[in-house]
Amino acid sequence: MLIEEFNRLDAEAAAAVVRPCADVDAWVAAIVAARPFDSVDELTGYAEQAASAWTGEEVEAALADHPRIGERPRGSGASAGMSVQEQAGVDRDDDDLARRLAEGNRRYEKLFGRIFLVRAAGRDAAEILALLEQRLDNDEETELRVTAGELAEIAVLRLRGQFA
Repeated sequence: MLIEEFNRLDAEAAAAVVRPCADVDAWVAAIVAARPFDSVDELTGYAEQAASAWTGEEVEAALADHPRIGERPRGSGASAGMSVQEQAGVDRDDDDLARRLAEGNRRYEKLFGRIFLVRAAGRDAAEILALLEQRLDNDEETELRVTAGELAEIAVLRLRGQFA
């Protein structure tokens, strides 16, 4: 899609382009309301700034749309398709690594009460596992901040991908 096309869409159609990137109502509404954008860079810059205001509740709600690292996404919508592409570097044929990721995911969920989220695009499973193990040492406040940052990074990358 071209940025000019996005600018011309009605609000509902524009929201449908943005929502698979991060299902945060206020963020989607802010981006749609801020149109027109002169460029994709301007759009993604605005989206990044708008994501910095996400509340803990918004982050938690948006996590529901993300699969665990190393697992196939549930569903078949646009967000699920994006997750498959993003996790392309996670080798599901390496049984030891898959087991360690699953174990790390369980430990993380027990500790923080939510799924582990990291930008997987461009990272391999070993790097993701190292990040997971490192983040298990975070306190709740730090980890929520890190998770929000990862979610924002994913959302902006996904939004940029809508215009590739």
